[in-house]
Amino acid sequence: MYQWRREFGIASQGDGYERVWNAAPIDSSGYSPGHANPSRMPLENRRWWSESATLDGKPLGSEVLRAIGEWRVFRPNFSRLPSNLAATFQPEGDGLGSSENPLDPQIGDLRVSWRELRLPPLEGKLELREGVWRLRPEAAAAALNAAPAREPVATAAAEPESGGWSPGWFAVAVVLALIVLYRLRKRRQARR
Repeated sequence: MYQWRREFGIASQGDGYERVWNAAPIDSSGYSPGHANPSRMPLENRRWWSESATLDGKPLGSEVLRAIGEWRVFRPNFSRLPSNLAATFQPEGDGLGSSENPLDPQIGDLRVSWRELRLPPLEGKLELREGVWRLRPEAAAAALNAAPAREPVATAAAEPESGGWSPGWFAVAVVLALIVLYRLRKRRQARR
């Protein structure tokens, strides 16, 4: 969300404010008048983990996904989203934005983006134990010593080839519909 953030300057210059995109709400309760942020995020960061990942028909242990999976930008097919979302959101970069003018965002505007978890080549990294694919000890040790992957802001599962709605897409649609309702309520309140 686009928000005000206090910048602490040199004592002679005093404090200033800047507008920033931030993934968490910034408490503006002690800010000067005219620098109020929304009190809460209308959309929280979400992460969906696969409950049924398999490899060659055998379950893939969740520790495999968490240890060696890499978060990558995922740009959904925005033309497949419900048409009512076009009233509030428009494609912006690799995601969606609520700004009427993306070059001039306003406090409270939102950006929604997605990441997906991708597995690197698994050859030599897994072994089948008790019917479940697990990390080999040396692969687990290497994963522990690797640089940590950057955490995602939001994630959704890839869209199925059949053209239907996956549970991840359905959840995204519900969340975006809630944002639309929030924005409409916000505009109505601003008109009063």
